[in-house]
Amino acid sequence: MELEYITLGIYFLCLLFLGGLFAKFNTNLSDFVRGGGKGTWWIMGGSMLMAGISAFTFTGNGSAAYEAGPTFLVIYLANALGFLLGGLFLGRWYRQTRAYTGADVIRARFGTPAEQLSAYVGALLGPISSAIQLWALGIFVSSVFGFPLTTTVFVVGLIVVAYSVSGGSWAVMATDFVQAVVLMGITTILAVLAFIKVGGFHGFAEAVSAPEIAESFKWIKAPGEFPGNRFTWQWCIIIFFMQLLNQINLGTAGRYLAAKDGREASRAAFFAMVMMLMGAVIWFLPAMVARFLYADLVMATPIDEPATAAYSVIARELLPNGLLGVLIAGMFSATMSSIDSGLNGQTSTIMRNIVPRIRGKLQLPELSDQANLRWCRIVSTLIGALIITFALMLVTLGQVALFDVFLLLGSVIGVPMTLPLISGLMLKRLPSWSYFFILIAGSIPSAFSIIWKATGGTPWTIQQRSMWVIAFGLTATFICWCFRGHSSQSFREREAAFFVRMKTPVNFAEEIGEGNDRKQALLIGRIVLGMGGLMSLFLLVPNTFGDRVIIFALVAFILFVGGLLLWSTREKRGSNS
Repeated sequence: MELEYITLGIYFLCLLFLGGLFAKFNTNLSDFVRGGGKGTWWIMGGSMLMAGISAFTFTGNGSAAYEAGPTFLVIYLANALGFLLGGLFLGRWYRQTRAYTGADVIRARFGTPAEQLSAYVGALLGPISSAIQLWALGIFVSSVFGFPLTTTVFVVGLIVVAYSVSGGSWAVMATDFVQAVVLMGITTILAVLAFIKVGGFHGFAEAVSAPEIAESFKWIKAPGEFPGNRFTWQWCIIIFFMQLLNQINLGTAGRYLAAKDGREASRAAFFAMVMMLMGAVIWFLPAMVARFLYADLVMATPIDEPATAAYSVIARELLPNGLLGVLIAGMFSATMSSIDSGLNGQTSTIMRNIVPRIRGKLQLPELSDQANLRWCRIVSTLIGALIITFALMLVTLGQVALFDVFLLLGSVIGVPMTLPLISGLMLKRLPSWSYFFILIAGSIPSAFSIIWKATGGTPWTIQQRSMWVIAFGLTATFICWCFRGHSSQSFREREAAFFVRMKTPVNFAEEIGEGNDRKQALLIGRIVLGMGGLMSLFLLVPNTFGDRVIIFALVAFILFVGGLLLWSTREKRGSNS
C-alpha cells in the first residue's frame, strides 16, 4: 500500500508542476478564461471528455452497472449524441459567437437580464455540483485505502485549486489531457483483464443469462423493480432527453470557446464523442463483472452503499502490484477534471459577466489585464474554498444515494434552466421576455413537486418531474413563438445579429493572431513522455511475467501518445510558435 501512496504523491506533484508551467501562457482575461481562443482540437477534446466524467462515473454509475446492468448507458449515449451534434454544427456555431463565457452567449441571444440571472445561478450552484463530485471521490478512495473522507476531500480540493489558480484555462486543459491519457490507459487494461477473467464473450453471456442475474440485467426494467421506478422505459426516455438537453443548450457553449476556430471546435467534439463511446464500454464492464465474480467482496465493503465500491473491488483483485495506485490516480484525475473545469468556468463568469456590471454601476474604471489576472486567482481560491466546504458538509450527511443525487439536481434545477437555452438556439425569432417566461414555466413543476413532498404527498420520481418540466417548457415555448413578432426593434436587430455572427467563420489570423500549436504539443508531449518514464518504474515492482507484460502495455501506450505529440511538432516547425 505504501507504493500506492508514493504513486499518488508523484502524480499530484506532476499536476502542480503543469499548473505552474502553463501560468506563463496567461497575459490577459481571455487567456485565463478561454485559453486566448488558441486551443487545438486534441487538447480541447481531451479536456471536454474529462470534464464530463468524475469519480462518480466509477462509483454512482458503477453501482448502477453492478445492480442493473447496461440500462444506465442511455446516459452515455446521450452524451455521445451531444458531442456528435457538436461536431456536426454546434461546436462551430458556438465558437463563432466569439464569446468568452457561456453567459456572454446568453447575453448576445436574450439580453443582459438573462445573462445576469444565468451568471448568478451558475456562481451559486456551480460549487455545489463540484462538491458532489469531490464527495464521490472521497467515497471511492475510502473504499480502497481506508482514508478518512474529510482528509481526502480537503487534500484533493487544495490540489485542484492550486493548479487551477496558477494556470487558468490553459492549466485546466493541459492537465485534463494528460489525465485523460493515463485514465484511458489504465481503465482499458482493467476492462480487458475483467473480460478475460469472466471468460470472454462466451463467459460474459453465460453470466448474464444466469437466473440470479438475468432479471436485474434486462435492458428495460419493470415498474417497481428498482426504487423510484428507475431503468423503466419512461426513465430511459426522460433521462436520455434530459442528458441530451444538458449537452447541447446555449449554456454549454463555454466548452468550445477556447478553440482556435469552428473547425477545431468540431474536431474536438468528434474526438470527445469517440472517447465517450469507448468509455461507455471500458468504464462499466468491470463493475458488471464484479457482480458475477466478486459479489460477496463488494457487499462486505464497510460503507453505506457497498455497490459503489464494485469498481474498486475488482481493481484490487485483478490489477498487478503497483497499478492500483495508477487507477486511483485516474479516479482522482477524473474528479479533479470535473472540478477544475467547473472552477475555471465559475471564475470566468464572475470576472467577465458579474464584476464588470457591478463596477459599472459603482462607476469604477475597468480593470487592467494584470488586475484581472490577479482577481481571477483570488476568486478561484474563494470558490475552491466553497467547494471544499460544501463537500465536507456532504460527508457529514451520509445515507445519500450518489446516483440519485446527481439526477435529482438535474431534474429540479438543470432542466428548467436549459429549456429557454434550447429554444433560443433552435428558434430564430422569440419575444424579448421569452427567456424568463420559459424558465418560470419549466420551474413550476419542480416547485410543485417539492411543496407536494413537504406537505406529505407521494414524492415524484425523477422521470415524473422531468416529464412535467419538459411539457410545461414546450408549452411555454409554443406560446412565445406565437408572439414572436412582439419585440422591440433593438431586440430584433440583436437577435438577427446573433445568428449572423454565429454562422460567420472565425478568421484566426485576423481575429486572434499568432497561434501556439507547436508549444502546446511540445510541452504536453514532454510531460506525457515523463509520465510514461515514471510508469516504467513499476516494471521493477515484484510481479509475475504476465503482470509485467500488462504494465509494459500501459507504459507503451503512454509513451506512444507522448511521442505522437512530439512528432507532430516537427510538422508544424516554422508554421507557428
